[in-house]
Amino acid sequence: MIRACTVDELPPGESLRIPGPPAIAVFHTEDGELYAIGDTCTHQDASLADGWLEGCFVECPLHAALFDLRTGMPTCLPAKDPVRTYGVVVDEGVIYVQGVADEDAA
Repeated sequence: MIRACTVDELPPGESLRIPGPPAIAVFHTEDGELYAIGDTCTHQDASLADGWLEGCFVECPLHAALFDLRTGMPTCLPAKDPVRTYGVVVDEGVIYVQGVADEDAA
């Protein structure tokens, strides 16, 4: 697990980029859900943490590809390939990202 931030540091409707490798984007939806995905759009090199959060979806700031935060799957073009998803755990008010394997950091 890697530490992202405290829950207080990531208000609903906001996102946070954790530098990598791999870079990871953590999102706190307006509904209070927390999601973590690979930060780089699979269509072109753009940070998804800089995108627009709409419910459980993030829109890439570069070409408007839309990704489902629950599955990592793109829901429209130009992106065709999914981004990786990661588990999120909150422990004593701190947000942690799970599933960042050693091969990701290589």
